Amino acid sequence: MKFRRQVQQEVNINLTPLIDVVFLLLIFFMVSTTFTRETQLSIDLPQASGQEAQREPKQVEIVIGRSGDFAVNGRALVNSKDTTLKAAIESASGNDNTLPLIITADATAPYQAVVTAMDMAGQLGFVHISMTTRKPSGEDG
Repeated sequence: MKFRRQVQQEVNINLTPLIDVVFLLLIFFMVSTTFTRETQLSIDLPQASGQEAQREPKQVEIVIGRSGDFAVNGRALVNSKDTTLKAAIESASGNDNTLPLIITADATAPYQAVVTAMDMAGQLGFVHISMTTRKPSGEDG
């Protein structure tokens, strides 16, 4: 008996659909990925609307100038060091940390100067801290 051999077909995998799927996945991940972008924000500070606060008879006021210079109760400090500011606040308050403390900063003052003033006030135990602002132009109160 003579059996006929079956012709075996060569097994081929068509890679074209696989390449198409991988390419589409690559495009999907490229489009859906967010990239970190360094941006600069243009901010004009400070402005706020609200009622003007009543002035306390005795208070401590820290004024921060455009270049980050400090003045406590109208007296300019010799430098902008933390220790100088802390000593001036202690002197102006008479070691009474229950007095209200007002921070008035120029809109273009360095943010670090404002944080330093708040930090020194916090270290001395002041809890009644407020920031002064101006009403936006064109707003009537």
